[in-house]
Amino acid sequence: MRRTTPLALAAAALLLAGCGSRQDTGSGGRTPAPSGTGAPSAGRNAGDCTAHAHLTAAEQDRHVCVAEGGELRIVLDGTRDRPWKPVTASGTALRAVNAGLVLRPGDATAAYRAVAPGTVRLTSSRPRCPEPTAPDRVACEGVEEWTVTVRVGP
Repeated sequence: MRRTTPLALAAAALLLAGCGSRQDTGSGGRTPAPSGTGAPSAGRNAGDCTAHAHLTAAEQDRHVCVAEGGELRIVLDGTRDRPWKPVTASGTALRAVNAGLVLRPGDATAAYRAVAPGTVRLTSSRPRCPEPTAPDRVACEGVEEWTVTVRVGP
């Protein structure tokens, strides 16, 4: 019978620990948080609310539930030519907290703490196409809207 060394056991444990990890979704290394509409998963509280959520532009038109006392972070990756406007919140269930620094021109970041039960609508927008670089170019007047509805639950 072959004897297993402690080093081999440690390597196997590390390999297995990575099996359930999330993969990069092309969002600059950020992994979107669960939307609160699916089955409960790791990191969720009782019910369908999560303690921590990370939203990107991919969560457009989603509904998210954050547990009271939890935190919500938003990073909308934009460009210098197509910048996101600052994220706005309508409602009183979330309180803005320090989101950190925006390192790239065009990005919008925001962070909120879930302070009371209720519903809040988060919004931002950006131009659909860059401003024309020459006077003889036609401008595209389209706007890309981003909206997420957040429910704060107990």
